[in-house]
Amino acid sequence: MRTDSSPGTLPAREHLPAGDAGTPVLDVVIPVYNEEKDLQPCVLRLHDHLTRTFPYAFRITIADNASTDSTPLVAARLEAEIPEVANFRLEQKGRGRALRTVWSASDAPILAYMDVDLSTDLNALLPLVAPLISGHSDLAIGSRLARTSRVVRGPKREFISRAYNMILRGSLQARFSDAQCGFKAIRRDVAQVLLPLVEDTGWFFDTEMLVLAERAGLRIHEVPVDWVDDPDSTVHIVKTATDDLKGVWRIGKALAGGSLPLDRLTRPFGDDPRDRDIQDVPKGLARQLVGFCVVGGLSTLFYLVLYSVFRQFSGAQVANALALLVSAIANTAANRRLTFGVRGRGGAVRHQAQGLVVFGIGLALTSGSLAALNAATGDPAHSTELAVLIAANLAATVLRFLLFRAWVFPDRRESGRESTVVATHHPSTPTYSTTAPYASLPQRPVPYQQPYQTTQVRAGEAADGSWRDATMRLQPVRPHDTDPGDPR
Repeated sequence: MRTDSSPGTLPAREHLPAGDAGTPVLDVVIPVYNEEKDLQPCVLRLHDHLTRTFPYAFRITIADNASTDSTPLVAARLEAEIPEVANFRLEQKGRGRALRTVWSASDAPILAYMDVDLSTDLNALLPLVAPLISGHSDLAIGSRLARTSRVVRGPKREFISRAYNMILRGSLQARFSDAQCGFKAIRRDVAQVLLPLVEDTGWFFDTEMLVLAERAGLRIHEVPVDWVDDPDSTVHIVKTATDDLKGVWRIGKALAGGSLPLDRLTRPFGDDPRDRDIQDVPKGLARQLVGFCVVGGLSTLFYLVLYSVFRQFSGAQVANALALLVSAIANTAANRRLTFGVRGRGGAVRHQAQGLVVFGIGLALTSGSLAALNAATGDPAHSTELAVLIAANLAATVLRFLLFRAWVFPDRRESGRESTVVATHHPSTPTYSTTAPYASLPQRPVPYQQPYQTTQVRAGEAADGSWRDATMRLQPVRPHDTDPGDPR
C-alpha cells in the first residue's frame, strides 16, 4: 500500500505545445514477422493517411521480428524511398519485445503501434492519439467491444475475445474493454517508467502493460473502432490463449504479493479531492463492503464443499467444526489482504488469532442452529442441514464484518493523525523526463534521420551511465494564453 510519495513519480500531464521543431510528434510502430506480402501496402496506405490528416510531423517505424522471408528487403526499400519511414531489425521474435525495444529508443513524445494487416480503420488514429497530445490521458487503446464499434469477424474469434476480456475482469479486475486490439498509443514519459515493469515479450505484452497502468491509476482512453478480421492472420490462437492465461496467473500473483513498484507510476493531479485528507469521514467503507462480500461468498462456497467432504466420514458437528476452521483461516487471510489492504507478515499471527475468535462466534451460531434442527427433527435431510447452515452463516457474516472492521483491522489513529498517509506530490521536481526538451512541435514532416542507438539503457539513465534530470519540459497551455498575431 502506498503511504508516501515515490521519488520516481511521473510529472503532471501537460498539453504538448504546437510549433516548429525537428522531432516527430508521433512514432507509429508496425511489428512484422514474415510479412513480405502485406508490409508495403500497409506502409504506403498509412503514410498517405498521416500525410493527409495528421497535423504534426510523424514517423513510421517497421519493427522486423527476425523475419526469414524477404520482409527485411521490403522494409529497407521503404526506408530508402520514404523519408518518414524507419526500419528496425530484431534478431528475436516477439511482438512485445519489438515494441519495448523501438519505443524505448524512440524520441517522439507520442508512441503508437498497429498491426500490419490494418484491420482497424485508420480514421480512428487521430482520435487515439489526441488525448495523449492534449495531456488528458496516459495511454489510449482501440476497442472492438465498445457499443459504437463496428466489427466484422467470425463467431470463433468473437467468442475468444469476449471470453478473454471476461477472464481479465474476473481475475484481475480490469476495467478496460479490449486488451488485444492491435491499435494502441502511449506517452513517451509514461513508457519510460512503465515498460521496465512489463516482463512479457509476446502477445500478452499489451495486457500486462494495461493492467499495470490501470492499477497504478494512470488514465486509459478508449476509442471505438471499425475493425474487419483478417482471414489470413498467422496468429496461433491456442498457443496465444495458453500464454495469455499463464500471464494472467503471473500478474495476479505479483499484484497479490505487492511485489510491483506501482507507486513510481503515480501522477500528481493538482488540487484533486482524492489527494486531500478529509477528516471525520470513514474511509473505504463501500470498497470494504464489496470486497468482504466477494470474499465471504467464495468462503461460503469453500465451506460448503468442505462440509460435504467431511460429512462423508464424520458427524454433522465435527464436519461443521472442521469446515469452519479451515475456511475461517482462509477467510481471514483473504480479507486481511484484499478487503482491508494489509500487506506483509507484520501482525499476521495476531490477526489470525483474532480471526479465530470471530470463528468461535460463527461456530457457536452454526452449531447452535444444527443442534436446534436436530432437536426439532430426529434425522434431517442433508439439503435441510445445508439450508440451515447457509442462514446461520449469513447472520454470522454480518457480525464478522463488524468485528473485522472495528477490532481485527481497525482504522487506527496514532498521535492525533490517521495511519493512512496521503501522498504529497511535487510536480515541480519530477524525476522522469527526456534528454531533449520539446520547445515546440512541427507542423510539417521533416527529412528523417536515424535516431536509434543499440546501447541499452534504463529509463532515466544516460548512455554514459550517469543519471540526469530528463523531464519532458513542456509548456502548459493556459486558458489566458493568446496568440500575439490575434487582434482580439
